[in-house]
Amino acid sequence: MENFIGLLRIRVKRGVNLAVRDVRSSDPYVVVKMGKQRLKTRVIKKDVNPEWNEDLTLSVTEPDRPIKLTVYDHDTFSKDDKMGEAEFEIRPFIEAVHMKLEGLPSGTVIRRVNPCRQNCLADESCITYSEGKIVQDLVLRLRNVECGEVEIQLEWIRIPSTSRSL
Repeated sequence: MENFIGLLRIRVKRGVNLAVRDVRSSDPYVVVKMGKQRLKTRVIKKDVNPEWNEDLTLSVTEPDRPIKLTVYDHDTFSKDDKMGEAEFEIRPFIEAVHMKLEGLPSGTVIRRVNPCRQNCLADESCITYSEGKIVQDLVLRLRNVECGEVEIQLEWIRIPSTSRSL
């Protein structure tokens, strides 16, 4: 594998106020893409506030490559409708992963990422040291759609053989 840095677990928690694409509701699912990797959650029927709580794991080779998240409405007889998309950077998160953080109290905020034109954040996002792990909660405002947000959490998965070289 070229320049393998590690594994990023993306917990797709929930969608909030997603767009209606069927008669009164939607059957949403999320696709996460990074480079050639493409992962998707299960479809949740007739719910514009779905709770997925599903973990998707990407192998990270290029920390500067953004991750693209797209929400679709599953249709049985026609092409699935897009329900918005968002992009987010993982560089601040990866930089936090590489800091020496042993001895910090659990719950310490390492870094705050503020919403701006270049990102899809709906609110400030905190990168937090929690019980020996580094996590980042993000609320992503979907673009190219009338409404909707997706809440996700990033977590770095330490691989014993590679953690020494980082």
